[in-house]
Amino acid sequence: MAAPEKKLVRSKSGLRMVTVDDDETSPFLLMEPPWVPDNECDCCQSCRGKFDFLRRRKHHCRRCGRCFCDNCCKTKVALPRMCFIDPVRHCATCADTTKKENEFFDKHVKTLVNGGQFMLSGKDQSDIESQFLCKLSSDHRFLNFEAESDKYESIQVSNLESLQIMANSRDDEGNTLATGLALKYKNSNDVMTMVKMVVTTGANKKQAQIWIAAMQKAFKMVYEGRQTLRA
Repeated sequence: MAAPEKKLVRSKSGLRMVTVDDDETSPFLLMEPPWVPDNECDCCQSCRGKFDFLRRRKHHCRRCGRCFCDNCCKTKVALPRMCFIDPVRHCATCADTTKKENEFFDKHVKTLVNGGQFMLSGKDQSDIESQFLCKLSSDHRFLNFEAESDKYESIQVSNLESLQIMANSRDDEGNTLATGLALKYKNSNDVMTMVKMVVTTGANKKQAQIWIAAMQKAFKMVYEGRQTLRA
């Protein structure tokens, strides 16, 4: 699959590298927030100090768009979830959130792209199970299923409706272990569908369990992005 074409755009928040076609945008991304107008904030929304031109300048957090003084908005953090090229200003709360999300982009996305081995079956338990390598596409828009002979339709990540972790085993310390997950989504015909992905035994088991943990984080990102669009 060819990588989506991108373009460099400049907003008042900074330079961003975005897809030319909005339909090819990663479902993990967030829209750039509107800034609180300058005339609506006369004090820092954290320390409540009054703004003035010389001693307490006004700045906007690039993630939430609210107004802060320099001391409360001095941290610059990479914000790949909004496609910024360079690190941008964050308030303290948003900086903590972004740093946690950056772990997802730096670590968990790679896990999802590398894939995990699962036995797949449909909602009907009589469906024949087949083993597939499930991988996130490089543009983050699809879950693809690879097998030597059998085929399974790719799932558009933005069409995921729910994710349920299946767990019926424990490790030596008593911790619950994921044995699979069930995804509910709308297929290419806009019909609600469910697929169950069960971890296979053997050498690939641990990788599949790590993949499930990463997929759980991915679904949270998709859900948050969806809520932002509706706000």
